[in-house]
Amino acid sequence: MLVFAAGVWEKLRNVPPKNLGYLGMAILVLIVAIFLIKHVAKMNRIIFVIISGTIMVVVTLTWVYQRNEPKFLSPVVDLIAPFFPSTPPPLSKRPDAGDPAAAKKAAGTVPTTTIRSTAY
Repeated sequence: MLVFAAGVWEKLRNVPPKNLGYLGMAILVLIVAIFLIKHVAKMNRIIFVIISGTIMVVVTLTWVYQRNEPKFLSPVVDLIAPFFPSTPPPLSKRPDAGDPAAAKKAAGTVPTTTIRSTAY
């Protein structure tokens, strides 16, 4: 049995430290998840529903705004995206980017109002 342990140790020494860090983080996340699940089991159900619903709404709206949803959820997000705001395109991708005449034209279309004096 000691021979197998020594063989495993030798293989483990060849694993890059970055991958061992990922393995350690995964184990830590698993421990925290088990801890949270045990505490949620003792929690009032309505509080759990409110908290999880709020988290789901925030994540969904972030996906719609940023359009960084997982690939398999793109059809669902495509259906609800027209009803919510999304990130504006970068300035370089806009149709009038770099055209000074377009900027002047857009500035001229802003409605102006006159301020009337209320003093008699």
